[in-house]
Amino acid sequence: MPTFHPDALRQIGYDLFEAAGCTTEDTRSVVDHLIESNLFGHDSHGAIRFYEYARAIRDGRFQPTAKPEIVSDNPCAAVVDGHSALGQVGATFAMNLAIEKARQYGTGTVALRNTSHVGRAGAYPLMAARNEMLGIAFVNAGNLGYQIAPFGGLDGRLSTNPIAFSAPRRNDEPILVDMTTSVVAEGKVRVAINQGKQVPEGWLIDSEGNPTTDPNDFRADPPGAILPMGGVVAHKGYGLSFVVELLGGTLSGEGCAAGERTMVSNGVLFTVYSISHFTSLNAYYDEVEDLIRHVKSSRLAPGFQEILSPGEPEFRTAVRKQVEGVEIDETTWSAICEEARGFGLNPDRWATE
Repeated sequence: MPTFHPDALRQIGYDLFEAAGCTTEDTRSVVDHLIESNLFGHDSHGAIRFYEYARAIRDGRFQPTAKPEIVSDNPCAAVVDGHSALGQVGATFAMNLAIEKARQYGTGTVALRNTSHVGRAGAYPLMAARNEMLGIAFVNAGNLGYQIAPFGGLDGRLSTNPIAFSAPRRNDEPILVDMTTSVVAEGKVRVAINQGKQVPEGWLIDSEGNPTTDPNDFRADPPGAILPMGGVVAHKGYGLSFVVELLGGTLSGEGCAAGERTMVSNGVLFTVYSISHFTSLNAYYDEVEDLIRHVKSSRLAPGFQEILSPGEPEFRTAVRKQVEGVEIDETTWSAICEEARGFGLNPDRWATE
């Protein structure tokens, strides 16, 4: 597999999306988000999306020069229409709006629709944490609804429906929780298919409901399904998935799972809390650090060398990959090059390390 320095991979993305007609500002918003996902170890939401987004632009599903618009505005709440701009453009606009509302009024909630695919949900609450605020995101997939089997069911009826949360720390990287309500994100199954690898037990069932480790069973005809998060208590992941459908889908106006197999747009709900409107920042930071020290004081279970706070694995992985580079599987790289040629670029000039 070719390995790229993050800056080199970032430049490839810049070249591709600018050739596709995106503005320089929007290109950087999208590509920087995707490369950060690779650095955090979430390849399912990284450069593998280069060719997917470029193809969607070429097909007319994503609009490269569209601008988000506030269509309903109140002191603590708003609704934003992304007008089919690339998802990171609409979601960044919406989160910045929520941050500004929280800065003024203590809390800000912004729903976002018609925004394409927003990418890694955790990126947006992290924006709030970087501004010394708490952020939470609920992201459904509109009327898409075939990937995740409901608890007690065999057929895919829901989407992966992520929830993300971030909270600042005094002198360290923020707390970051970024999770699907399914066992795994659909993109990770796609990565396994592209790499020709099996997936772990407990991720998938085939079309007959049998456990499988073959990711191709997910895309078979008839298709298999990803399981809801929770294993023997999967009703909990299933319940959380309903929460995301209702918050992300109904309040944004994007709608809820209805069996569509092509996603038009995520439905998004962001909420930001300004800590200083509720308590002093110093008191907050003291509590956070006391909590982390208390949790990490636990004895270690067999096989573990330390206890990590939520987000620490991602930030450590980013430091390592910044040096080691980012691997791109051959299938993904071939698709990126194909899309590049479609926009008049010569991918041969993108030398790999």
